[in-house]
Amino acid sequence: MKTTIQASLVLLIILFAGCSAPQEFDVLIKNGLLVDGSGEASYLGDLGIRGDTIAAIGDLGRAKGTIEIDAEGLTVAPGFINMLSWANVSLIEDGRSQSDIRQGVTLEVMGEGRSMGPLNDRMKESMKENQGSIKYDVSWTTLGEYLEFLEEKGVSTNVTSFIGNGTLRQYLMGFENRPPTEVEMDSMKLLVRQAMEEGAVGMSTSLIYVPSGHASTEEIIELAKVVSEYDGMYVSHIRDEEGKLLEAVSELITIAEEADLPSEIYHFKASGNANWQLLDSAIALVEDARDRGLPITTDMYMYNASSTGLNVLMPAWAKEGGHGATMKLLEQPAKKAQIIEEMDFHVPPENILLVGFRQEEMRRYIGKNLKEVADERGISPGQAVTDLIYEDNSRIQVVYFSMSKENIRKKIALPYMAICSDAGSMSAEGVFLEQSTHPRAYGSFARLLAHFVRDEKVISMENAIYKLTTLPATNLKLKKRGALKEGYFADVVVFDANSIQDNATFQEPHQYATGMQHVFVNGEQVLKDGDHTGVTPGRFVRGPGWTGWKE
Repeated sequence: MKTTIQASLVLLIILFAGCSAPQEFDVLIKNGLLVDGSGEASYLGDLGIRGDTIAAIGDLGRAKGTIEIDAEGLTVAPGFINMLSWANVSLIEDGRSQSDIRQGVTLEVMGEGRSMGPLNDRMKESMKENQGSIKYDVSWTTLGEYLEFLEEKGVSTNVTSFIGNGTLRQYLMGFENRPPTEVEMDSMKLLVRQAMEEGAVGMSTSLIYVPSGHASTEEIIELAKVVSEYDGMYVSHIRDEEGKLLEAVSELITIAEEADLPSEIYHFKASGNANWQLLDSAIALVEDARDRGLPITTDMYMYNASSTGLNVLMPAWAKEGGHGATMKLLEQPAKKAQIIEEMDFHVPPENILLVGFRQEEMRRYIGKNLKEVADERGISPGQAVTDLIYEDNSRIQVVYFSMSKENIRKKIALPYMAICSDAGSMSAEGVFLEQSTHPRAYGSFARLLAHFVRDEKVISMENAIYKLTTLPATNLKLKKRGALKEGYFADVVVFDANSIQDNATFQEPHQYATGMQHVFVNGEQVLKDGDHTGVTPGRFVRGPGWTGWKE
C-alpha cells in the first residue's frame, strides 16, 4: 500500500511539473552556438534576457520570449569591445554607431592621449574653431560630463574613456614644451582623480603627438600612480613605433612597474619596412615583463596600413607648439625650407594615401597618393606636404602603408592581444561621405572573424571572441561586461560565422560589414536581421574608480 501511495505521489509531481508555466523572457535566443568569451569550447544552447540582464543560459526547453530568435546555424557571443575608438565626435553627429554596431561592437573605449574633458574656456573655443564637417556645441566641461552627455543624447553603443595626458597638459600648460611646475603637477593629479571618480577607466598618452609627448617618463609615472590608486589602467601610443620601438616599449614597461598598474600598448606594431624585424624583440620585451608578473597587454587593428596626420612627417620642432605654431613656421621661407630638408619619409610618397581634408576645395585630392599630387603640381613630395597642410589649414588625414602582413598574423596570435579600430564609428551616409577614411572604421572586427579566423585559421573562433570580449573587459576591470554569464548585462551578438565579411576597401571605405544578424545592447535590440532598429540604449560604462560603486 505504501509503495502504491509513493508511486502516485511521484506521478502527481511529474504531472504538476509538466503543467507548470514555461519560463518567460523578454528575449529568447534558441539553438545557437554559444561562444561565451572565456576562450573555452563553444556549445549549443539557449540564452534568455530579462530587462538589461542575461537571465538564463543552457537548455531552456519550453521557455518563451516576447522576442524569439532561432539561432540555429548562428554564433552567439558577448558584444565586442573596441579598445581604441575615435567615435567621440562621430557619435555626436549620429549616435547609431552604424559602422561598429554592424560588426557587433557594443562598447566604444575612447581617449587616445586626448580626451573630451577636462576642458577650459580656451580649449572649448579651440574645439569649436577647429571643427570640420561635423558641427556641435561644447556643452560639457569634465570627461564624465561628456560621457553623460552622450548617454542622455542617445547612442546605440555603450561608451567609456581614458583621460588623456595631452588634454591635462593643454588644460594647464597649453602646448609649452617644459616640465610642469609643482603646482601644475598637483593640479593634473587632482584632474586625474576627478576623472577616475567620475568613471574613467584610466589614463592614456599618445607620445608621438603634442602636447602629450612633451611629458617625461617621470611625469607620466607620477600621474599613473594616481590612476593606480583607483585600480585603473595606463595605455599608450608609445613614443616610437619605428627605429626606437624597443626603447619605447621599455618606457611603457618602466611606467607600469614604477606606478604599479596594468598597462597596454595601443595598436602594437613595427612601422616601416626597415623596422619590421624589430617586432620579435618587442614581443620578447612584453613577454619578459609578463613573466615577471607585470600585467602588460596590447591591442591592434587588422590592416597593414595606419592612419594619422600628414604632419607626422615633419620634424618634431615644427610641431612643438601645436598646429597654429606650425602654420606660422610655414609662412617663413627659411623655416619652411628647413622643414622640407629635415622631413622624415619613413614611408615612400606613393604609399601615403590622402583621405581627409578640412577645406572643401582641397577634397579633390582625396584618393590620390602623395607622389601623384606632387607630380601633378610639379614639386617635391616634401614641398607637397608643407603646401597641402598650409592650404588646408589642417594636419590632413592620410593612410600610411607601412606594416608587414606577416607581422599582423603574428600579433593576432598573441594571447594578450585585444582588438580595436582606431577610428570613428560612422554611417555610410550624410556628412560622413564628404571625406574618405581608413577601412578599419567599417571592417576591423569583421575582418578578424572573416579573414583571420575563417579563411586563414590564424586563431580559433573561441580565441577571437575572447580577444574581443572577456580579455579587454577584464583588463579594464569592467563589472558584469564582456561575457555570456547569468547576471551579466545583456550585450549580445548573433552572427553567421560562415558569411560574416568586411567589405570596406582603401578605395571604397564607406561600406558596412555583413553577416552580423542581431545585436543587443543592455537587452535592447539595436540590430535586427542585419538592419539597424534606431534604438539608442547605450550607457556610460564606468571604470573601477567610480565613486558610485561605494554608494
